Amino acid sequence: MPGNSAKKLFVGPRFRRVRQQLGLSQTQIAEGLGISPSYVNLIERNQRPVTAQILLRLAESYDLDLRDLATADEDRFFAELNEIFSDPLFRQIDLPKQELRDLAELCPGVTHALQRLYAAYTEARQGETLAAAQMADREEGPRFEANPIERVRELIETNRNYFAELEQAAESLRDELNAPAEGLFAALAARLREKHSITTRIMPVDVMRETLRRFDRHRRQLLISELVDAPSRVFQQAFQLGLTECNGLIEAIIARAGKLDDAPRRLYRITLANYFAAAVMMPYQAFHTAAEALSYDVHVLAQRFNAGFEQVCHRLTTLSRPNARGIPFFMLRVDNAGNVSKRFSSGTFPFSKFGGTCPLWNVHSTFDTPDRLLKQVIELPDGTRYFSIAQMVRRPVAPHPLPEPRFAIGLGCEIRHAARLVYAAGMDLEKTEGTPIGVNCRLCERENCSQRAEPPITRTLILDENTRRVSSFAFSNAREL
Repeated sequence: MPGNSAKKLFVGPRFRRVRQQLGLSQTQIAEGLGISPSYVNLIERNQRPVTAQILLRLAESYDLDLRDLATADEDRFFAELNEIFSDPLFRQIDLPKQELRDLAELCPGVTHALQRLYAAYTEARQGETLAAAQMADREEGPRFEANPIERVRELIETNRNYFAELEQAAESLRDELNAPAEGLFAALAARLREKHSITTRIMPVDVMRETLRRFDRHRRQLLISELVDAPSRVFQQAFQLGLTECNGLIEAIIARAGKLDDAPRRLYRITLANYFAAAVMMPYQAFHTAAEALSYDVHVLAQRFNAGFEQVCHRLTTLSRPNARGIPFFMLRVDNAGNVSKRFSSGTFPFSKFGGTCPLWNVHSTFDTPDRLLKQVIELPDGTRYFSIAQMVRRPVAPHPLPEPRFAIGLGCEIRHAARLVYAAGMDLEKTEGTPIGVNCRLCERENCSQRAEPPITRTLILDENTRRVSSFAFSNAREL
């Protein structure tokens, strides 16, 4: 009987996505694995199997975790497809979960197309009058633009929130500046002034009013409001340098995304410049080394790199460099009304694309404990467990009597990585009971939840005036078809 080393697997789509995420051509990865480019081509088209030896060689050569390779993006794709097909629109379609998994694995392009189509559908459904007016005003014929924010999020997820070209450019810049974190503001100001004739000026709030940063092209001045704290001032300088010095790199990345409408194209450009700015403040190799040495202590990392809590958490989701990978974190930012304004993931956490988050996740509790960092083990209905930390942040300062903006930042990872975190020290992660949460109320089928805001769309609502349950909603156990 042959051993495991002789086992053959057909994993073409997964193999192709991993190669693309590594930024390698078929020829380059073939050289690294000691096989022919034609064989790589056949593997990716599922016309030839990939042996366990090749998978092990791939993992060793490019510092991949085979457990991550086994699932690649399929878990995330499946979660997104499951959310789409839970909509009452598909109530009459009895679609087995296994077919959704097959689609997520074998046809990722179709998955992306369905996501975009459903996003356009939900926007049209929520604003039919506006959509109709927009389409009627277009001389070239009906055309509906999907939400540019969701389109850019999709592009970031496709790249696993990692852009190698920008990382290299940021590290090269820091090497040229040769400045410590506490001297970075002055060094960036000198770079902007000497190389690009751009002067950095900190301006009074009565001059800037509601604007925090503005680049005056005519006077070649970068104006930053005095309300912006020190780390964010450095970030804004690095952002301007990204637009100025890395325009070619940014445009090349945008070109790889294919045809984009004007709004998502502009937003993608801003997002990539933001990515570069964070990479300048926290250069990859130095930041990764420090994160590992400090067991991912966010507050100490923030002090060392003169960055904010949110900036560090965001940066931790980008550590996907081959041979220097960090923990695959996910991160989100919510306000006290539950609106999600940021979500990033280098792992497989199933963020909801079309709803909020579960109120049982203690990221929402941080508004009641503003000076404390909260930690929690959470468990999804499928049994997957995660470890998360959360803290409230204030930014930026607001002049009286305007309300001070407050956000909750959540950072987490799969439970199998949690032992590497300083926050899990002393915890028995295997015995710690996870808080049962759902992706959001409309998709969660957990019964008797006192925090439920609406019944699951996959179940039939039961109305009984004679009974009052813990949950405001009762529903049948039978899934609607």
